Amino acid sequence: SFGPSDTPSPISIEAVVSRPCSEPMRSRAVLLLALGAAALVPSHAVGLRSVMNPIRKVVTMLQSMQKKVEEEGEKEKGLYEKFMCYCQSGNSDLSASISAAELKVPAVSSDIEASEAKLAQAKEDLKQAQADR
Repeated sequence: SFGPSDTPSPISIEAVVSRPCSEPMRSRAVLLLALGAAALVPSHAVGLRSVMNPIRKVVTMLQSMQKKVEEEGEKEKGLYEKFMCYCQSGNSDLSASISAAELKVPAVSSDIEASEAKLAQAKEDLKQAQADR
């Protein structure tokens, strides 16, 4: 077992490369350091999503849900404002349309009566023309 004075110190790449040793041992040491460094990289930079812990996944999911709800709220707010604008302006438009139609009713009624009189006259003229032949 190691005591406080026996704790190994961290080894730097320069220390490993500059040590006098055989070529195969040096290449093994460099390879080991490279593999160790490569093992650390995915957990910190490369595959962050694949190594994410479950709590972080839940937090991310909740944040995306919050963003979706806020976007839907903005859409619904816009639709509500359009509806309220329609309700306020639609009432006046409908009132104007109704009053215009009420003014038009007597004119249309007289046009209908005139057209019926012309039709009756045309039928009478047709009977007279057929009888004269």
